[in-house]
Amino acid sequence: MLREELGKLLKYAVFNSFLTSTKGMFVNRKFIDKVASSTGLLLAVVLLIAGGLLTWGYSFTNNQVKTQLLEQNVTFPAAGSGAITSLPAADGAAVAKYAGQPMTTGRQAEVYADHFIAVHLKEIAGGKTYSEVSAAAQADPTNAALANQVQLLFRGSTLRGLLLYGYAFWQIGQIAMYAALVAYLGGVLFLLLALLGFLHARRVGEKA
Repeated sequence: MLREELGKLLKYAVFNSFLTSTKGMFVNRKFIDKVASSTGLLLAVVLLIAGGLLTWGYSFTNNQVKTQLLEQNVTFPAAGSGAITSLPAADGAAVAKYAGQPMTTGRQAEVYADHFIAVHLKEIAGGKTYSEVSAAAQADPTNAALANQVQLLFRGSTLRGLLLYGYAFWQIGQIAMYAALVAYLGGVLFLLLALLGFLHARRVGEKA
């Protein structure tokens, strides 16, 4: 009889110890879920705010570039015109894509600068740059042809540089747009994971 009673007491002690340790496990798991979910929620908020700022940056750069280009009132040559057909094949094909259109985007500015203005700049002085022709004109100040080439190259190079600056600014806006999309997706994902984590922690607490 004594042996049986001791056996029962031992089983009870082991069972009670198991319940206590299991309860501790539930409590620890609930705590871990809450910490992980809170961290995920914080990351979701940060990413969504970052997405909003990046969207604003994209909108600002895009609108600024469009406004500045419209003020220049630059229009691509008409389709099939000599201004396009006289260009090298690759340049002509690039410019023809926007034939007759007003310049409003950074991509258009890049095409006009690199495939239209650049071609004509090379024709002015046999491919020489503004700095090269300017140096020659300074060495021969009475040469009217060189002086004219300097003026044409200066104006063309300045316009081309401004258009490429506009293109670079526009490209930064495009990068901001794609980064905003990634931030939004990441924010939504972390938000869903955080909600699932809180739900799981609640269920663990109920079982405990």
